[in-house]
Amino acid sequence: MTAVTIQCCAPIAREPLAEHEAAELAVLLKAVADPVRLRLLSMIGSHAGGEACVCDLTGAFDLTAPTISHHLKILRTAGLIDGERRGTWVYYRIVPETVTRLGALFAPLADPAPASGAPVEVEFVST
Repeated sequence: MTAVTIQCCAPIAREPLAEHEAAELAVLLKAVADPVRLRLLSMIGSHAGGEACVCDLTGAFDLTAPTISHHLKILRTAGLIDGERRGTWVYYRIVPETVTRLGALFAPLADPAPASGAPVEVEFVST
């Protein structure tokens, strides 16, 4: 019998997190654990041009501007978004490295598909 060895588990299921790593990731998870903040993160990330003006975000919620600012501050403090003031408005964009780190915590390891016609390396284990 021949078997193919594939790593299938997300990093969180492969090995225990170190204490400092768990503390860092908990800050990110706490930041996105609120539905308003999760929606804001999604709206910013999917906005045309990769950044969104706060003026484009506030209308989507039945919340006051100071409340939206509070949620944006939490996302910014966690390192998930960054902002730049342009005149009266602040424009926000996702910090890709931080969002990728958060997503990678739960994503199974998978190598990208090889280019068409490229050789594929596979480890076979015989029993």
